[in-house]
Amino acid sequence: MKIIALLITLACLLFPQLSLASDVAADSPLNFTTHWVGFLAIAIFVIAYSLVIFEEKIHLRKSKPILIAAGLIWLVIGITYKHYGLSGLAEEAIRHNFLEYAELFFFLLVAMTYINAMIERDVFDCLRDWLVNKGFSYRQLFWMTGILAFFISPIADNLTTALIMCSVVLSVGKGNGKFVGISCINIVVASNAGGAFSPFGDITTLMVWQKEMVEFTEFFSLFIPSVVNFLIPALVMQLAIEKGKPKPTDESHVAKIKQGGLVIVGLFLVTIATAISFHNFLHLPPAIGMMLGLGFLKFYGFLLRKGQQKQTEENPTSVSVKKPYDIFDRIAQAEWDTLFFFYGVILAVGGLGFLGYLGLASNYMYGELGATSANVLVGVLSSIVDNIPVMFAVLTMQPEMPHVQWLLVTLTAGVGGSLLSVGSAAGIALMGQARGHYTFMTHLKWTPVIALGYAASIWLHMIINS
Repeated sequence: MKIIALLITLACLLFPQLSLASDVAADSPLNFTTHWVGFLAIAIFVIAYSLVIFEEKIHLRKSKPILIAAGLIWLVIGITYKHYGLSGLAEEAIRHNFLEYAELFFFLLVAMTYINAMIERDVFDCLRDWLVNKGFSYRQLFWMTGILAFFISPIADNLTTALIMCSVVLSVGKGNGKFVGISCINIVVASNAGGAFSPFGDITTLMVWQKEMVEFTEFFSLFIPSVVNFLIPALVMQLAIEKGKPKPTDESHVAKIKQGGLVIVGLFLVTIATAISFHNFLHLPPAIGMMLGLGFLKFYGFLLRKGQQKQTEENPTSVSVKKPYDIFDRIAQAEWDTLFFFYGVILAVGGLGFLGYLGLASNYMYGELGATSANVLVGVLSSIVDNIPVMFAVLTMQPEMPHVQWLLVTLTAGVGGSLLSVGSAAGIALMGQARGHYTFMTHLKWTPVIALGYAASIWLHMIINS
């Protein structure tokens, strides 16, 4: 504590303008947008996010730098506010941000657990092998994987959907790198577009729904703009797909859904319905409904495990029942790096907002540029920085704008990430999964066509929903 006090005193001596902030009312946050405290926080965030952007190059998990950044930013805030006897304000602000993260965390944890349970039961492997063995041509598979990605992502989220469809493309496209590359671009665009018209399709739409900026049924008004966003690039890209058919998979290696797989799919749909009902009818956080759904899965996992133990006793040599089903294995396989990354982003951006930077950005973007231009810009920024911090910043700003504009920013933040391969979690994941076939430059080649779909979806939204 003596060291902290010494640092604060030294800072005040070196930077006497800090004392000007003490004139602010004790019940309102201090404004440090033109102060060294704010500049230090911005520098910490920029350095950390630069490491996040180059994750694939430096092989440093994105959660690590952003977790450190969030802690350091709030350390700076905590020290500064303690100096002015306003620690209560800082505590209230960080608790507010942490609560927002907690609701998001438990919602996503349940969704990821269900998806991992379905993967373990070979639900998606079965879908993949079914597509491969139906004898579709390369062009038909291009459309099938894109359409499935568009309609699965509203339920399973765009990242999971993209990974599933990419595994299909890699299976059928062996030896055809061009097909794999173009199909991966199509999957990224389709997954992001499909996720934009559902609160479960993307982290950004989930945040908008939980903040009650857009009601559950209102998301579906973005369906037609999302379809156009997917179709325009797909119609052009399909022309580059060569004719021919892939070889079918050996019948002996075709996956079959394990015991209980379809029941878990049904429980997942029930869980989603529960979360929607909790939010829409009872006005409770949807995460509470999701946790109830996790209880359903855990209870069914218990019954499944008991059934497998009985089979093992009856047939000890059976390979299919050697490893009993364990729900905690599915929880352990959740995307923990992603979940911790969200924590870092929400706390770090929340800290910058508490220092006054989000208000400054809001005044410029929504005051000077106007709501439409600002929301279009949000989508472009999402393709460079990632849509999660950008959307969280907008929600923290809470600019005064018509409801149609809240729908617009939901759309642009969701589909804007498709402009570049690094603009969405789906694109980044597929660069790793289809390494060598789907790259930044492969995607960049088709960016003008994707941008055309982006512009068309915005134009159509303003016509339909105004």
